[in-house]
Amino acid sequence: MTDDDGLLREPRSDAGAADLHAPTFGAGRDRHDDQGVAADSEFRSYYGRPVLKPPVWEWKVPAYLFTGGLSAGAALLSAGADLTGRPALCRAGRLGGFGALLASSYLLIADLGRPERFHHMLRVAKPSSPMSVGTWILVAYGPGSGLAAMTELLPSSLRAMLPGRLPARVGRLAGLSSAAFAPALASYTAVLLSQTAVPAWHEARRELPFLFAGSAAASGAGLGMLLAPVHEAGPARQLAALGASAELVAARLIERRPGLETKAYSRGRAHRLRRASEYLTLAGALAAVTVARRSRPAAAAAGLALLAGSALQRFGTFDAGVASTKDPAYVVVPQRARLNARGGQHRHGDQVE
Repeated sequence: MTDDDGLLREPRSDAGAADLHAPTFGAGRDRHDDQGVAADSEFRSYYGRPVLKPPVWEWKVPAYLFTGGLSAGAALLSAGADLTGRPALCRAGRLGGFGALLASSYLLIADLGRPERFHHMLRVAKPSSPMSVGTWILVAYGPGSGLAAMTELLPSSLRAMLPGRLPARVGRLAGLSSAAFAPALASYTAVLLSQTAVPAWHEARRELPFLFAGSAAASGAGLGMLLAPVHEAGPARQLAALGASAELVAARLIERRPGLETKAYSRGRAHRLRRASEYLTLAGALAAVTVARRSRPAAAAAGLALLAGSALQRFGTFDAGVASTKDPAYVVVPQRARLNARGGQHRHGDQVE
């Protein structure tokens, strides 16, 4: 999203519109106790309209979240494969990771509308802005991913000769460079979402980075299992089990958090997408540690399941956030509870005095 001057800006929702002192609780009067705190009553917003403005992001944003995470997971996997002498797995991770990065960059620029808006973010470095930090993470990550992928395109006959050894060493350093920035790439988008006023994203701010990092690892592992031979895909199978476990645990922790805001994850379209994601991710992880160790078709099927599960998790998380801005209850009920809690603390303080 951009400001009128074309500068990339962070997503914003008008949280200030949810002022509890505005008459958003219905046409009739609220009942008050003797301390002036509003008692529970049925509420509705002005003419049934949302209290917050829903994000204007389109499907390109959750797709961008998925492809960026896939690239990060593939970069980690390819670096490990390179260091342990698994050339086919390394090649799959480098080429697949760079392809995912290209797709992610296209989706981001397409959502911005004009390519120069990404360039505008490079004018400043603002540590307090997740979007600014994320832009520089992409800038630091991209060259290593691209250079490592380019070295994989060299003919094998040339790479075996003395002139080809130098590019291979450069490719290893580039791959390690991209792997160093991969964890930040996988998780910064979770920080970006959680710093908005969107209730479902902000309330899950502690779990979202782990959810996105686990999802990125699972998708990168799925790509490796899909493209690499079984005898080289051992690290991919291990990463699949680790990433899927982190993703599933984080997803359940979000759903079980107290408070109304996270209920958006277990209702409607978001719930259906995330439940399908959990089934696919669990199936892919179980296959990775069992039948995928011996069967190439089973490994490919497990890889596809992990990729699909990761994608659905990002779309489900995105939908939960949008849904939480459309229903006034996700804003008004928690704010009213906090107001009542402050009123109770004031009453307790008066009694102590």
